[in-house]
Amino acid sequence: MSGFAPVPLPVCEPDFRAEALGAQIEAWISAEPIRALVDRFGGTLPSAGLGALLTWLDDFSREHWDYRRRKGGAERDQVEAPRFDAPTARLVHDAATALQLVDARPPAHRSYDHLLVLGGLARSCLQRAEYAARLIDRGRVAVPELAALGSFRPLGRAEQEVPGLAGCDYEVDAMDAGLRAAFHLDGPPTIEASDGPVGHSSWSVRTYRHPAGVDVHVLAAPSSEPAERRAHTADTYEFWARRTDLRATDRILVVTSPIYVPFQHADAVRMLALRYGCGIDTVGFDPGRASVPLAPGATNPDRYLQEIRSGIRSMMNLHRAWVTGG
Repeated sequence: MSGFAPVPLPVCEPDFRAEALGAQIEAWISAEPIRALVDRFGGTLPSAGLGALLTWLDDFSREHWDYRRRKGGAERDQVEAPRFDAPTARLVHDAATALQLVDARPPAHRSYDHLLVLGGLARSCLQRAEYAARLIDRGRVAVPELAALGSFRPLGRAEQEVPGLAGCDYEVDAMDAGLRAAFHLDGPPTIEASDGPVGHSSWSVRTYRHPAGVDVHVLAAPSSEPAERRAHTADTYEFWARRTDLRATDRILVVTSPIYVPFQHADAVRMLALRYGCGIDTVGFDPGRASVPLAPGATNPDRYLQEIRSGIRSMMNLHRAWVTGG
């Protein structure tokens, strides 16, 4: 059990009002677990304004916790885990637990206007699709529309070898396979897609009709910087939102993996709540109930530190959007 008190993420109700957002961001990034981690890695959290504090934490976490950068920007599953002594490993786990990266929590409400299943590594595409189907099929959540948000990121060889993903070439294919299996979608989808060869600017939308009356969409989003990188989480939110009649009264449930909840929640608040006024709840599936197990090393200390850094960076982007109004 964590030695730290739980640290809440920014609250985001429908008809979102951002007056308290700065204080909520500051409460997360300056909480005791963050301070303890900074201290363990040789730093001291400074007394500074929120913007300066976020910049300092971005720099500090880049130096100490950005293991992907040390591997040239490798995907998460391609990073070789460093070794940590036992006290440091315990501290990292306790801090990650308090910061909302470890425990699965059920949705706060029984009814949502939209359910978003986020893409990722191939294994997590299956896990998240299965969890979303369980929520709907067991009546835990009522929702008229579900969208899986992915991209045309090519799958690595190890991802293609995950059972159930034979013949899948891209992340969006893994999302599609996961949803078809989890929701028993037998018929062919309707398809919209960009022209030309697949690249960072490519997009597609596949739409199915679930027997329970739920519209199921599988989206591959284009990158907002196609010359630089593939689409990331914020791009997938934006692409989906542009194709959806969002209202400020809408309530959105985001489904991901527990370890990514803070950064993907902050991105959702930035891309959907600040722009459209929607309410956002972000939850992670329960790994203990998933039929597809976590990949080896998925809960190693370096993975938690990497995603705490992701949370810091997403909070920084959220703060900038809040300050600038965009």
